[in-house]
Amino acid sequence: MSRVLAALAALFFALPASAKAPKLTLFISVDALGSDLLLRNRPRLTGGLGQLLNTGAFYPYARYAYAETRTAPGHATLATGANPWRHGIVDNDVHDRATGQRVQVYMDPTHPVLDGATDPSSDTSPENLMAETLADRLRVSTQGRGKVVALSLKARAAIPLAGRLGQAWWFDGVEGKMVTSTWYAKEVPAWMQELNARKLPDAGFGRTWELLRPRAEYVGEDDRAAEPDAYGMGRTFPHSLRHGLTAPGPKSYKAFAVSPRSHDLLVQAAKAALEGEGLGKDDVPDILAVSFSGTDEVFHAFGPYSWEIQDSLLRLDQALGELIAAAERAAGGRANLLIALSADHGGAEIPEAWAQAGVPARRINSLEVSKTLATELRTKFGVDVTVAMLDLDVYLGGKALESGQVDGAAVRRAAAEWIAKQPFAVMAVARDDLDTAPDTEGLVEPLRRGYYPRRSGDVLFMAKPFQVVTDYPRGTNHGVPYSYESQVPVVFAGRGVKPGLYLQEIDPVDVAPTLSALLEMGMPASAEGKPRAEALTGR
Repeated sequence: MSRVLAALAALFFALPASAKAPKLTLFISVDALGSDLLLRNRPRLTGGLGQLLNTGAFYPYARYAYAETRTAPGHATLATGANPWRHGIVDNDVHDRATGQRVQVYMDPTHPVLDGATDPSSDTSPENLMAETLADRLRVSTQGRGKVVALSLKARAAIPLAGRLGQAWWFDGVEGKMVTSTWYAKEVPAWMQELNARKLPDAGFGRTWELLRPRAEYVGEDDRAAEPDAYGMGRTFPHSLRHGLTAPGPKSYKAFAVSPRSHDLLVQAAKAALEGEGLGKDDVPDILAVSFSGTDEVFHAFGPYSWEIQDSLLRLDQALGELIAAAERAAGGRANLLIALSADHGGAEIPEAWAQAGVPARRINSLEVSKTLATELRTKFGVDVTVAMLDLDVYLGGKALESGQVDGAAVRRAAAEWIAKQPFAVMAVARDDLDTAPDTEGLVEPLRRGYYPRRSGDVLFMAKPFQVVTDYPRGTNHGVPYSYESQVPVVFAGRGVKPGLYLQEIDPVDVAPTLSALLEMGMPASAEGKPRAEALTGR
């Protein structure tokens, strides 16, 4: 053998063999788990979540690159590896210009809830998701042999994680059971029928949400500024889950969704899916995606510094231990299991609590702003213009605009000029100028990445830090690109992952490409991210 051939042969045998894809991928999302929230509670996490942080590849600082950090776009980004300008999911709700109504972004009246009642404006299918997901890529790559099941309390979380080709299941807060739509199934499978027959949400009726640990272990005060009496639960521990009812019903199901009992429902649903669908039982890779929504419900009502969110995380820590153990058993051991964990967004403190601590925070009522702007436009142009403000999007309409009676671009620019002068705003821009507006503070680019013409507003604005835009007089919200809302953790663990603490800032669009690499398949078609090669072993 010549020296050249010998060298080539040595190189060939030195190359790592093609990695074998894990039998099962467990994709976990924790709604509203911002980096700051996780890091300040990390020392008390000793269960499944704590173990993932300690034994996986942990990126504390992943930052979303678009402006409106909300549940629907966050899960769509995690699932597709793309920003809203590609996948089209710009917010949880959008303004339907044809009807003038606020509708949910995954609304699809042609695919109602299977075996249940359906609000025509509610989320039911991925029809409006304009990009391929990780689930879709797996189904296509395996020619339909790989299975995907996504579970959440929220349809807007389960649907993007399931994509077009998987299964999506979510909690119906009216009937108190897990449901899907006719997009995903023609009949409810036996394993889900059996789960619903257990009536787990009803089992907690009449009980109270008690603290898991002694009161001295919780930081701060139990009763804080602007906390509401959420869903009849009371402001302090212990929290009633009855909502004043004598039997379970929609109001008690809402309290159930806020309580950590919702974590347990999703774990039991995951176990049922693992067994019922036979996930992880052969060499064709499967995905089980679980989005824990209860943390977000707690966040909105009680804020990210509350005893309620602290206790919810402690109980989630326990629930994840049970979930991961079940996934390991299904896959035949951790050597066959891949785990990813992230979040769709972080969140702001209750603005009154921030203000009490000396932070320049304010609650911005979007309904009042909309009314005032409509009056300003009527005065300036002499015609009625309808104004609907959804988070950072402002939608303008009315007969005068639609008929061309007034110059639409002039109206939009006037609205942007007025908003930019308000004390809560940094800047505002009409959609006509979004591509050309100077970006001196780096805030226009996040608006661009979150803009999708068919669904975004006519004017987009950026609120100042600590300004909380919400229609509600209590609790808090999220939806801006500042670190307390845009930074989330990312964790990879299991097969093919190099454990460690990775302090570089990454983008959540990297999650789906990294999982694609570990699954030995191509990336979702519209992915903008890249695999995090530094955290991969290559075997």
